[in-house]
Amino acid sequence: MIRIHVRYPLGDGRIVLRTDRDWEADVEPADVEENHQCTLFELPEDGPFVYFKPVLLGEEGLRWSVGANSLAFPSDNGPFEVYPYFDGDASCSACSVHRLLDPETGDHHDYRVFYPPGYAENGLRRYPVVYMQDGQNLFFPEEAYQGAHWRVAETLALLDDMNLLQQVIVVGVYPGDRTEDYTLPGYERYGRFLVEHLKPRIDAEFRTLPAPERTAVMGSSLGGVVSLYLAWEHPAAFGMAACMSSTFGWKDDLLERVASEPKRAVKVYLDSGWPSDNFEVTRNMRERLLDRGFHEGVDLCYFAFPRALHNESSWAMRLHIPLQHFFGQRPVASHPH
Repeated sequence: MIRIHVRYPLGDGRIVLRTDRDWEADVEPADVEENHQCTLFELPEDGPFVYFKPVLLGEEGLRWSVGANSLAFPSDNGPFEVYPYFDGDASCSACSVHRLLDPETGDHHDYRVFYPPGYAENGLRRYPVVYMQDGQNLFFPEEAYQGAHWRVAETLALLDDMNLLQQVIVVGVYPGDRTEDYTLPGYERYGRFLVEHLKPRIDAEFRTLPAPERTAVMGSSLGGVVSLYLAWEHPAAFGMAACMSSTFGWKDDLLERVASEPKRAVKVYLDSGWPSDNFEVTRNMRERLLDRGFHEGVDLCYFAFPRALHNESSWAMRLHIPLQHFFGQRPVASHPH
C-alpha cells in the first residue's frame, strides 16, 4: 500500500487525488483529519511507483495543484508527505535584500532569503535552511562575479520537479571583507554573528526547522573553509557543511583542529576540481576527517571532478550533489513478504 498525506489548510472544498493510472478519475481519501488540514490516501501497489497530483474540489470547480506531478514509491518510511498549493506563484523571494547589524563590530551584513513557491499559500510546511556564503554570487548574474551565478533557485526548482529533494529555505549571506570574514581569526566573529543574530532572526521570521540536523552551511573556496569552521565550532547550530574547492590550510587552523579535537556530530561534504582547484588540500582534509572517525557515505561525502574549474559555473553545475546528500528524498522499497 502506498500511503500519501496531503497537507493543506482547507477552507471550503475537499482534496482528492488524480494519478497516472487514470488522470480523469478522482481517488477519494481514506481519511481526513478532524481539522481538515491533512487528507490521507491509500493507493494499491499496482506497480513500482505512481505519479499523482492533488486536486482541490470547491466552489470554483476543479483546481489542479501547481507544479510537476509528484512521484511516490512503496516505502517502509511511512506516508509520503506532500504540501500542495493551487494559486500560481510568480513571486521572487530572493529579490529582496535584507540588512542586519553586527552589534559586536557596528558593521552590517546584507543577505537574501529564498523560499519556495507556495510558501505563502500553504502555511503548514516548515523548511530546512541552508546558509550560503558569498550571497552576491547565488541568484542573479548582474551582481555575481564575472556575471556567472550559482543558479540556486533554478537548481532547487529542477530538483523539486524531479521529486528528489525536500524543499529548503536558502539564506545567502554577503561578506563584508571576504578575506577577513572567511579566515582566522575573523571567522570567529563572523560565526558569532550568524549564530547569535542572523540564525535567530531567520528562525523567528520564517517557518524553519531550526534543529542542527536540518540546518546546513555551504560555500566555495574561502567560503568552503568558513563553512567547515562554522559546523566544527558551532555544531549545535549547523549540523551539515558543504565545502567546495576549499582553500584549507591558508589562514585557518582547521586541519590541525580536526586532527586533534573530538569528533563533531556533523555531516561534511567535500569536493574539488582538478587541476588547480585545491584538490590536494581537500584530499588531505578528507583523510583527517576519516582518521577522526567520520565514515564515507554516512557523515562524510567526498568527490573530485576532473577538469572542473575554480569558478561559479563549476560550482553551480554540482550544487545539486550536496543538496541531495543533505536533503534528498530517498524512497526505500518495501521488503517482500
